[in-house]
Amino acid sequence: MVAAFQVGKAPPALPSIREDLGATLEQAGWLLSVINLMTALGGMAIALTADRVGHRRLAIFGTLLAGAASCAGAFAPNVESLLVGRIFEGLGFITVVVAVPTLLLRLTRPADQRLAMAVWSTYMPAGSSTMMVIAAIVLPGTSWRTVWLVAAGAAAMMAAALLLRAVPRHELDPLPVARRPVLAEMREVATSGGPLAIALCFGTYACCWFAIIGFLPTLLIERLGYSTSTAAIVTAAVAILNVTGNLTAGWLLHRRVPRVTVIVGATLSMSLCAAGIFVSGVPDLLRLALAGLYSAVIGVVPGALFTAIPIHAPRRELAGASTGLLMQGSNIGGLLGPPITGALVAWGGWPSAAWLTTLALTVSAAAGLFLHWLERHKLRP
Repeated sequence: MVAAFQVGKAPPALPSIREDLGATLEQAGWLLSVINLMTALGGMAIALTADRVGHRRLAIFGTLLAGAASCAGAFAPNVESLLVGRIFEGLGFITVVVAVPTLLLRLTRPADQRLAMAVWSTYMPAGSSTMMVIAAIVLPGTSWRTVWLVAAGAAAMMAAALLLRAVPRHELDPLPVARRPVLAEMREVATSGGPLAIALCFGTYACCWFAIIGFLPTLLIERLGYSTSTAAIVTAAVAILNVTGNLTAGWLLHRRVPRVTVIVGATLSMSLCAAGIFVSGVPDLLRLALAGLYSAVIGVVPGALFTAIPIHAPRRELAGASTGLLMQGSNIGGLLGPPITGALVAWGGWPSAAWLTTLALTVSAAAGLFLHWLERHKLRP
């Protein structure tokens, strides 16, 4: 959740950044999404590195790196320097994200692991929305640079907590495991239908999610006349509703609701809801209600996909690499969503963004159907 602070600090700070550094709308889109670049390029490789170096070590390293990059970014003199800092924040973020799930599973009983993964899937909406609220409190009277320093301070405190509390836990020590060459394991995962379908489904989900949450503060300010702090608080409230969907997915799957019903039902119904957020003629209160409904319902998708990893990983020891591929898909979607949205809005106004959300969620539903087909064949007696 503290790692996700690096994601959540940017949306409410965009107006301040644009005023201070003169960033265009397209550059603002890249400031939102470039943090996903390192994951999009190397999520699976980082996961396999964690398997060999030790997940605890990389979790601490990633936390320190994100904090240092955020601190340096607070003193960026221009947009280009800030973008470089965001890249290193992204590297720290993904290092933490791929390392922590394995540590959580080693600390929980087998009977509790599904619940643990459902709770884990809340890290992004819970962490990013918490940082949005903090930014809303900090921004009035200061600037985005103070927000960056707050995120850096939070990372430093978390790193200290990990050093004090996680390092002495011997059950988190690296386990000796016979491994194949890294490239061979990457190829094995990348050519497996199940992990690929999960990554595609998560990627198109994330494309739509980051497009909406990333630009919601700007939409609220430009279209509805909200202040910066109010827009940040409203966006945080919308984002935190995603947690209810994450947890609901675990509840539904525990009661044997088919995974395909959860994924396809949510993505197809919410494609209409997401379009309503951007199109013209929608009353302001209804627009906000649609954003909240979208966030709450679509949250079942990550919860359903994380629990599919153990089923579709080519081998048990490649569950971490499969999670890394999922995160690559997620971050490719997060990388592309905001810049495409920014370009569409600059070209045809806010209603143009509805084309992206509709297409992305339709593809996500199709990937969910393909995953269901694979699952039926894999689990067939």
